[in-house]
Amino acid sequence: MPRITTTTMEELREHITAGAMHNSAERYDAPKCHPETRVAVQDELVDWIENGDKEEEPKKIIWVTGPAGGGKTAIMGSTAETCQKKGLLACCFFFSSFTGSTNRRFKRCLVPTLAYQLVQHKALGDVGERILSCVEHDPAIFEKQVEVQFNQLLLQPLRESRRNTESPKVIFIDGLDECQAEQHGDIPRTPQEVSRANEADQKEILHALLKAANDPSFPFRIIIASRPEHSIQSFFNNIAPHTTRRIFLNDKYDPDADMLLFLEAKFAEIRREYQLSASWPSSDVKQTLVENASGQFIYVAIAMRFIERSSAPPQELLDQVMALRRQDVSANPFAPLDALYTHILNSSPNPHLAACWLSLTFTTTYLEGPNKKPPARFTQLFLESSPGEASYVFRGLNSLVFVPPPDDHTSPYSLFHKSLTDFLRDPSRHGSLHVYAEDCHELYATRYLQIWKDKGPATPLSALEKGDFLHQLLELAYSFGLRFMEQNFEMYDVAGWVRSQDESTKHPNCENPNRHAQCVQILFSSVHSRCNWYQRCRPVCRYIRTEMLKELQKLRWNVPGRLHLLRYRFHDPQRGTLTLRDRDAGFPPPNATPSTFGRDIKELLE
Repeated sequence: MPRITTTTMEELREHITAGAMHNSAERYDAPKCHPETRVAVQDELVDWIENGDKEEEPKKIIWVTGPAGGGKTAIMGSTAETCQKKGLLACCFFFSSFTGSTNRRFKRCLVPTLAYQLVQHKALGDVGERILSCVEHDPAIFEKQVEVQFNQLLLQPLRESRRNTESPKVIFIDGLDECQAEQHGDIPRTPQEVSRANEADQKEILHALLKAANDPSFPFRIIIASRPEHSIQSFFNNIAPHTTRRIFLNDKYDPDADMLLFLEAKFAEIRREYQLSASWPSSDVKQTLVENASGQFIYVAIAMRFIERSSAPPQELLDQVMALRRQDVSANPFAPLDALYTHILNSSPNPHLAACWLSLTFTTTYLEGPNKKPPARFTQLFLESSPGEASYVFRGLNSLVFVPPPDDHTSPYSLFHKSLTDFLRDPSRHGSLHVYAEDCHELYATRYLQIWKDKGPATPLSALEKGDFLHQLLELAYSFGLRFMEQNFEMYDVAGWVRSQDESTKHPNCENPNRHAQCVQILFSSVHSRCNWYQRCRPVCRYIRTEMLKELQKLRWNVPGRLHLLRYRFHDPQRGTLTLRDRDAGFPPPNATPSTFGRDIKELLE
């Protein structure tokens, strides 16, 4: 066995997404079952984990499914906690396409994250050593297909290891329907192409899990939770029917009784806080809320969050919820939830702008940099056309959106439930509040171009804060930003932007000057990435790079010479970005003399 080093563990750590683990800090406010609720389904899952081998026809996989808002993630999270306390939990992965780190929506981190948890498990020391040995032997394993990763990082170590009777017994995979295919390159895809790519990745995961479950050396049961999407349902119906047992969250598990318990507990908390009568509210009110939910736990959860978290008196807010017109659920099972979402959005001072901001932030990837969601602070600064606009727009929406505190400059905005993104995407569900893709595109383009024109956001920032903001803004250039720079590019104050980065590097509180130097290099390279080596550079490329080089020379930075500019001119962007730092550019040492960079820069760029 190869010698295992701390570097091997670090290599594995770099390819996981810690936020997908059930007890991660990222999931601190994730849905959980309220005490004494969803007991029947949780007990059924735990009993299957512990005693499933005794069944007449043992199954290795359970598929927990049901409509949106049925409480699948809450059940999975609470059951995973129970299993951890009992020593039954081996590992887990909670997919999420609408909250948390971006890597939680992609397949590439799934197997490494599961493997990392097995390495950390005290009862699986021998397995962990063999997993790390595999990483040591093949560092490129993380770039291979999911099934290959399953075989080498999980199945092979399990085959070769010794396990005791106290070994864990179950793996949880939640939100499989939220797994999305990564897009490589910047060629737009149609919604149909996106859907097919997502389904292909989900099926790849399912096939790998099924192969593992059928392997005699694989000791774990697998619980998979997802909505009953067609491709996933087809897999369990046609490919894995003899291996899978399913739990559909319907009336069998008495969700109405659970919702009534939940309402009793929440109203009791409000009564204590506001010193209300013990009889508030009446039993009829609670029963009406349960009936309106139509089996969707998310309805009562959102309603109570609206009543307990808003600024108006709870009775007034309860009256607003009760006044919503009774909806016909036979035609649209989500009608009561849609009415509640519409009412809450209309409580914003500017409902349409609020819907537009939410749609841009949570139903598109415009604001996402490489592999991450932007901090709420950046999103706020990007979207605001005047200081304080975010607080104005999101007023009254704290029952839908988690807004980090003002001193938190790293956490992103997040939704409390994915059903809001479904609501925002479907024009039939919220009528006049619907925001079309063109509206999101226009808002993004308008703000992006205005920020460049104004050399920063509408809110005044210190030189250091401004430098950080512009660095994050530049990361958007890799995805969508450069498309909007093609038009009216001469309005950009490129020299002013370069000076702001230079000021940030010299700021006494700047902890990482190289970050801002890298920011300059990124723009210089990325603006050229859409040019063909066999044609003249695009006008926007010629303009921006010429202005950058002139200003950098004035600021006494090391700038590329004629030879390196020539290399850039014929560099094929499809082979990767040739950065200035790799040659002879970057933040100079004190008193450095500027290097010669020729008298015909513009000629080279043209």
